[in-house]
Amino acid sequence: MPLSFSSGLNFVQKDQVFTIGILGYGDRGSGLHQVLNNMPEQFQVKGICDNLPLRLESAKKKYPSGIQFHQDYRSLLDQKDLDVILIATPLYLHFDHAKAVLESGKHLFLEKTMVFSIDQAIELNQLSKEYPNQVIQIGHQYRYSPLYFKVKEMIQSGWLGKVTQVEARWDRNHNWRRPLPSPELERQINWRMYKEYSGGLVAELLSHQMDFIHWAFETQPSTVYGVGGIDHFKDGRETFDNVQVTLRYEKDDMIGNFGATCSNQFDGYSFKIKGSKGMVSLLTNEGVFYPEPDVKVELEQVDGVSGATRLSWSSDKRGVKILNEPTKDGSYYALEDFYRCLITKDLPHSNVVNGGKSAIVVALANQSLYSGEKQVWKPEFDL
Repeated sequence: MPLSFSSGLNFVQKDQVFTIGILGYGDRGSGLHQVLNNMPEQFQVKGICDNLPLRLESAKKKYPSGIQFHQDYRSLLDQKDLDVILIATPLYLHFDHAKAVLESGKHLFLEKTMVFSIDQAIELNQLSKEYPNQVIQIGHQYRYSPLYFKVKEMIQSGWLGKVTQVEARWDRNHNWRRPLPSPELERQINWRMYKEYSGGLVAELLSHQMDFIHWAFETQPSTVYGVGGIDHFKDGRETFDNVQVTLRYEKDDMIGNFGATCSNQFDGYSFKIKGSKGMVSLLTNEGVFYPEPDVKVELEQVDGVSGATRLSWSSDKRGVKILNEPTKDGSYYALEDFYRCLITKDLPHSNVVNGGKSAIVVALANQSLYSGEKQVWKPEFDL
């Protein structure tokens, strides 16, 4: 039978525009603003908050009218004409800001990783139950990509057979630093480099791929073990520039290997899910299913049957394209579905329960990286 799957996303009538305040206007907050600007029938940005005056001044020049600007997040939350707050602040601030948004009565879009610590994940999960009428979505956008929805369906329907191995990387050859207008802003702008504020490469990059595995297999790891170091950039940073984390999924008979380095870009983003019938190889916006030899023969026979849907084989004829065209930026799909949930009050695909579990896995990975000790999933982590 041909590869044929649903997108997993359901869209609604665009008959209401929700007003948004963006809390945190660095690369991610300003980037999401650009996505929102392309969705005028659904969202309108009417507030921007950042505690760095230089970012506010830059935003004011770009948007001289129609938006209120704030340096204190409490002032943003007091802005009466906002329906939603989008949080894109440094990770260590996520919990305090999310708690304040819920208490303000506004809906919440909270960038990944959801929170910094295990205790915060448990507490935010409990707190969210006090605000059942507010939609809370976590920014793991691959849960919304049509490509990744198809891969989840392939896994659940048995196309890959028994999956035993996951290999994921997100590599670069760059120091991962932001330019500084002034030296005293080092820790504020380059917060990702410091343990006090950041979950490092695991939180900022590998959490996406970890979260997808949790979602696609409806699981979480039983044990977490990581190794790493500051192996290339001896520049005063505290978070590692080279990491490898192994997750054991005992009940699934599966191993996940997640790695990142800042000193080689060859692999870039790579994501391979290996099963007894075939492997899926994913980029952010396209993917190929590589069947095992016996499965490939079967697919080639089906593909030759008159009237059957033709498979789109890769250029080397070794694999089948999962989608015929690359997908858009995953943030677009996430915000599209956030709009649907605001209208219908449905629970988002990425929510405080599964987003909280992924945050716990990230925290366990960092505990293992810095202590050298294997970490174990505990029953109290089952949110």
